[in-house]
Amino acid sequence: MTKRVLALDVGDRTIGVAVSDALGITAQGVETIRRKSWDKDFARLAELMRLYETDAFVIGFPKNMNGTQGERCDIVRDFAARLQEKITGSKVVFWDERLSTVAAERSLIAADVSRAKRRKVIDKMAAVFILQGYLDNMGMRG
Repeated sequence: MTKRVLALDVGDRTIGVAVSDALGITAQGVETIRRKSWDKDFARLAELMRLYETDAFVIGFPKNMNGTQGERCDIVRDFAARLQEKITGSKVVFWDERLSTVAAERSLIAADVSRAKRRKVIDKMAAVFILQGYLDNMGMRG
């Protein structure tokens, strides 16, 4: 049995969170964490790790459309380093997240979700798209 994986869409104000099913086939949205402080953010992530019995994070890596790495990649790398310091033993995999937010937005529009509601769930949905891309890729390898 595959261990579950948490996916994160890391932003300045929020962290979108998704989790895989126990078989590593599908991704489900969990929540959007409103960022308060490093300690509170990581405490919530540690709680979610315990709840979903995982030690691995797939973190969206925001490359530029041309494939280069900009300032956002540095911010995400810093977040991941701090996360691994705070939650020892956690594994981090970076996953190219280009267009994940765009795909999430289109999916929500297609589902006729209002603009106000989209704003509340977009980061969680982006984490679902990041994780599903990762899971699909891993499935092709397995």
